[in-house]
Amino acid sequence: MEHRTPAAPQPFRSQPMLRQTVSATEWELAAVEAARGRFELLGLWATDDAAHMALRQADTGLIDILSYPLAERHFPSVAAQHPAAQRLERAMVDLHGHIADGLPDTRAWLDHGRWGMTAPLGAAAPGPDLPPYAFLPVEGESLHQVAVGPVHAGIIEPGHFRFTAQGETVVRLEERLGYTHKGVDALMRGASVARGAELAGRVSGDSTVAYAWAYAQAVESALGTEVPARALCLRAIMAELERLANHLGDIGGICNDAAFAMMPAQTGVLREEVLRCAAAAFGHRFMRDRIVPGGVTQDIDARGIGLIAALNRRLRDRFPQLVVLYDNTPSLLARTVSTGYLAPDLARRFAAGGHVGRASGRDFDTRRDCAYAPYDDLTFTVPQRSDGDVNARIWIRIREVEQSLALIEQCLARLPEGPVLAAPTPAGEAREGLGLVESFRGDVLVWLALSADGTIARCHLRDPSWFQWPLLEAVIEGNIIADFPLCNKSFNCSYSGHDL
Repeated sequence: MEHRTPAAPQPFRSQPMLRQTVSATEWELAAVEAARGRFELLGLWATDDAAHMALRQADTGLIDILSYPLAERHFPSVAAQHPAAQRLERAMVDLHGHIADGLPDTRAWLDHGRWGMTAPLGAAAPGPDLPPYAFLPVEGESLHQVAVGPVHAGIIEPGHFRFTAQGETVVRLEERLGYTHKGVDALMRGASVARGAELAGRVSGDSTVAYAWAYAQAVESALGTEVPARALCLRAIMAELERLANHLGDIGGICNDAAFAMMPAQTGVLREEVLRCAAAAFGHRFMRDRIVPGGVTQDIDARGIGLIAALNRRLRDRFPQLVVLYDNTPSLLARTVSTGYLAPDLARRFAAGGHVGRASGRDFDTRRDCAYAPYDDLTFTVPQRSDGDVNARIWIRIREVEQSLALIEQCLARLPEGPVLAAPTPAGEAREGLGLVESFRGDVLVWLALSADGTIARCHLRDPSWFQWPLLEAVIEGNIIADFPLCNKSFNCSYSGHDL
């Protein structure tokens, strides 16, 4: 692997993304260096003839995509060296039928035996029913198991949580996900660029703006499309509105799981105001289908600008009062402080994004460290803490709400005139592109390969939850079962975004 001189992070440019084809030795060396912390694993996926790995160099911020050509469907397991790759690798095996040599855990991950076939992105052969999922054994005195899900009491997505406890104390948590697998990768194959934008925006409903933007970035990179400056500002406004709505909902939701109903009642009102403002300004509460390759589908007029500015003023007036309420309620802090501790070293090893990583000392935000427009020309602070508990993850959200308000104000103040859409021009040849956007959960990655006829040959979308779900298993150990809802909501991982 080539080692490059450290340099300041560079903005994403509108140019095709290049890949390096590597040998087995180089592939395994990259996995070892990722485990050691020299590289951060951003993604791991497969095509028919190769395994691919996206890495970010920790010292330079530069991003590389490595490809290992498959021989007889085999490739060296990355997870054998780097645990963060394990679930991504198991999903690759399920979807493609490739064989990861040395994979420590060979249980099916996304495949629950309900597809009627094996390897839907590979041979797609009829498959036998899988045996019941074998949860990992736990040995010790006075242990018992508690099974939760996959169907839950609330209106949430399905996921199974298997607790092994000694009394009330959790000894091990093991997750079983994949219940919302939608076959997005298969739907993307052969789809038009426009259809791909629709599919990307529906991967995880609470992050539709972030996914649509990351997908648009990938297309624009592949085709060399220059996006109008006004469209970029509008994208940032939508992304920060999406971040506001989700952080406000999460702050209230965490407090609700600690039986402090006052907070969700208040943050719920503010979240609803954000969504109504988005609907009035952009025509949709969640701003779905508003970001497309080349720009945005809807401009905002003076009324929309006024509504967003008024929303900002109301939030600046009312949100600080809720922060004081949280910080001055001892019974609430007794539930959040020191609960669900995530060690900084573990957050770094898994390259945990968003509030999960930043609350445990990982100082990374794609808006700053991958510097895509218009964030490369805006002023903001990336909050960071090292205490790593539920309280820290709440405070990261609080500070991000404050930063989002400031970013929206900057975008409104400098919103340029001009067009909002520059339709991408087909290249007439095969192209590839990469998108990387900061959602409210963390970095969303999209890798795209276009065929010569302009249709999608392969599109891989990676949610930040892939690296966060395993860490949730770690933080609940040593806590009581009753604190799991607090830990779970403080992470707020996506089921749908994970279960592609």
